[in-house]
Amino acid sequence: MAIITEEPDPKGAPERDVLPKPHKPSSPPKPSSSAPNPFAFWAYFCLAVSLITILFVFFSSFKTQDPKAWFLSLPNDLRQHYSRGRTIKVQTASNQSPIEVFTIEDGPKMAENVVIVHGLGCSSYAFREIVKYLGSRGIRAVALDLPGSGFSDKSVIVEGESWGGILGRFCDLYSDIREKGLFWGFDNLIEHGHLPYEENRIRVSGRKKVQTIELGSQEMGILLGQVIDSMGLAPVHLILHDSAFGLTANWVSENLGSVRSVTLIDSAPRVTALPSWFLGVPAVREFVLGFSVVYAKFLHICCSKSTSALVADAHRVLLKGRDGRRAIVGMGKKLNYSFDVAEWGGLDGVKGMPMQILWAGSWSKDWSEEGRRVADALPQANFVTHSGGRWPEEEVADELAENILRFVSSLPKSVRQVEEEPLPEHIQKMFEEAAAGGDHHHHHHGHGGHSHHDGHAHDHAAGYMDAYGLGHGWGG
Repeated sequence: MAIITEEPDPKGAPERDVLPKPHKPSSPPKPSSSAPNPFAFWAYFCLAVSLITILFVFFSSFKTQDPKAWFLSLPNDLRQHYSRGRTIKVQTASNQSPIEVFTIEDGPKMAENVVIVHGLGCSSYAFREIVKYLGSRGIRAVALDLPGSGFSDKSVIVEGESWGGILGRFCDLYSDIREKGLFWGFDNLIEHGHLPYEENRIRVSGRKKVQTIELGSQEMGILLGQVIDSMGLAPVHLILHDSAFGLTANWVSENLGSVRSVTLIDSAPRVTALPSWFLGVPAVREFVLGFSVVYAKFLHICCSKSTSALVADAHRVLLKGRDGRRAIVGMGKKLNYSFDVAEWGGLDGVKGMPMQILWAGSWSKDWSEEGRRVADALPQANFVTHSGGRWPEEEVADELAENILRFVSSLPKSVRQVEEEPLPEHIQKMFEEAAAGGDHHHHHHGHGGHSHHDGHAHDHAAGYMDAYGLGHGWGG
């Protein structure tokens, strides 16, 4: 017979002898820490939306600005620079609107023509003193702003295309936030539970697509040729600064009859003075372009030895305004950094062309060696060093201009065939009617009446030319 024994508990008492503990009233359950808190959610949501909106508006300062408002905010020095120039319309593609190219010029019309093309991130503003110096020495000097730079157009409307869908709605919403206030979109989200996309759909269907201008070598050649033709400059002495050499080299080799000589100013195809990559990095570009002191220091590191704070700020304003930095980034991506200078210099026609290389001799050892490599690739070119940096500076403007003047003056005079622009048919008809009336008047009243007619016709002709910015005002 089995004997059943009971295991004593650790305290020695049998389990059945353990008395139940007296019942205590249970306390209310504690709330679980994992339960969602709606107030915390909305607090974080409001904070996130506010932060995103603030960043959105901050970065929007680098978007395209209204041209009139942008111009009125410019320093006086830049407004004076603009007042000395004029714009020329060119078209680099059949599906794009014409592009306005800003130019400045100085010097007599019937003289040797010098055309200055700036490099990446620069503008005609950097060459204004050189243009003035050459003009005072009897050379007709022209400097232009490449599209995307200076006062030239920085975007064009692409015909037949428009923004639509989600992207179009986002663009409308972005415009409304800028127009109606910082927290307008947030207020609508809280009040209605959604953002008001639907009310903007009609505007989206009619919007044209705005495209940033990003020049490649082909577009640059078309643009340069149209500017030279419209101003009647050929043949020209080309002054190519920095990346302008790589952008125009193909056009030069294909239009040898329009080019009298080439001068390179610190131009090496493998590298640019102003690194365009910093404009494509949001945090970096906002910091560099957002403060005058920072940008001045940035120029001193990259390309300038003695640019004043006011001049550096003018460069910053031109680069930052009207979405110019986006165009510079696009142009930098299209540059041909593998361009073979020696191969280009050995082409038929190019190897016999007069050339000069102006190089910053005291910038750095590496840059001096780069200049020697360019000079070795172009043995036909005169190699001259200057005391400035890789960007033209006011302190060395006369030095650069004197070297250009000396080189251009050493060459035989250019042979230029001037073709008069035909007058429109209705203007020509008006002149013929006036001439018929003048002849009749001369027949009755003698020589004095005919002289009066000649003066009257000249005034109208001057007025027609003034409409294109070539004269001094209507009525002579």
